[in-house]
Amino acid sequence: MTTSWTLLRVLRDRNAGLYLAAVVVSGFGNSALFLASGVWVKDLTGSDGLAALCMLAMWAPTLAGPLLGTIADRVRRVPLLVGLNAGLAALLPILCTVRSAGGVWLLFAVLLAYGAAEVVHDAAESALVTAAVGAQRLGDFNGLRMAVTEGMKLVAPLTGAGLYTAFGGPAVACLDAATFAVAAVLYALLRVGEEPPARAGGTWREETAEGVRHLWGHPRLRPLVRAAGAAMLLASLSSTTLYAVVDRLGHSPAYTGVLYSVQGAGSVTAGLFSGAALRRLGARRFAAAGIVLTALSVAARAVPADAEALAASLAGGLGLPCVLVAAFTAVQRETPGPLLGRATATAGTLVFTPNVIGLGAGAGLIELASPVLLLPLYAVALLLTAASLAQRADSASRTAARSSSDANPA
Repeated sequence: MTTSWTLLRVLRDRNAGLYLAAVVVSGFGNSALFLASGVWVKDLTGSDGLAALCMLAMWAPTLAGPLLGTIADRVRRVPLLVGLNAGLAALLPILCTVRSAGGVWLLFAVLLAYGAAEVVHDAAESALVTAAVGAQRLGDFNGLRMAVTEGMKLVAPLTGAGLYTAFGGPAVACLDAATFAVAAVLYALLRVGEEPPARAGGTWREETAEGVRHLWGHPRLRPLVRAAGAAMLLASLSSTTLYAVVDRLGHSPAYTGVLYSVQGAGSVTAGLFSGAALRRLGARRFAAAGIVLTALSVAARAVPADAEALAASLAGGLGLPCVLVAAFTAVQRETPGPLLGRATATAGTLVFTPNVIGLGAGAGLIELASPVLLLPLYAVALLLTAASLAQRADSASRTAARSSSDANPA
């Protein structure tokens, strides 16, 4: 009941409602294009490798997160969000000209620009939402954001696939453009008192380094971000075993869709309860609990039985969002407003780049060893990561208790 009431209060907040509506519409188009772009390239070129590069093109700008995040600290964030969404709405229809293998370069160029805009967008949104929603509701808002984002992943890929099958890739691009146009309008309706950003006191490189130093030098943020990156690395390594796991179960590759759906349902559930759990456990314990759930899900995948496979997908869906919500909410709460764009983008680089590395490394490892061997190793590494984070949380609690005792002697 308490959780439901808190979520309703967040949804009744005008700015929070507009933010979430923008996330829903743009996330729908994003997820649809994410799937369709790979299929589009495969149909045009017949190349599996080029189709896989679509994912890389969208993720690659994350590597430049600290640099791109500086943009979000140099300008007012509401106009930036409006401009980014309007720009993408104008850019995506260019893909309607891609009709043959010779035009695939244009698709990759647009996807690269798309990914770079998303990095800046996420940094600006994270910085602005802290002021718009308030520190007390950040955990609930971020959990709801996770829930609606994951919810879109349950329906948008199917819609994108159906639209692509019926009308081709340009139709999906136009759908995505329309969702960004709607999102631009929703962001324009936000009522947030923004002060003009202070004039830059150094070079672009110095400003970027300032955000990195803040994040990595912060005693509470560094362990959280590092643990989240490790969890994403290990989770992505384990995800590359999925087709081998399905094969051991005796199902066709299409069964992965069932497992992904169950995982998505778990992520939606985790998002709805993240705010309350974060308040009760604190960021580090909440993240550690999520990593433990992820470890259990990875270990359970090694068991060749449908019930265990479904339970593993559910546990994985519940676990990883906890880690991400804990880490990014902590960054928002512990970072001064003028630095928040750079710090958020840097955290995104440190957390999500290991995901790309894990996908590449895992694809090679699964060719060399059975999932029965690999999955328990990944699970043990996850448990060690959780134990280290929980130990740091206990140590921090004892230090705070001693400080309080020293400040208030009997």
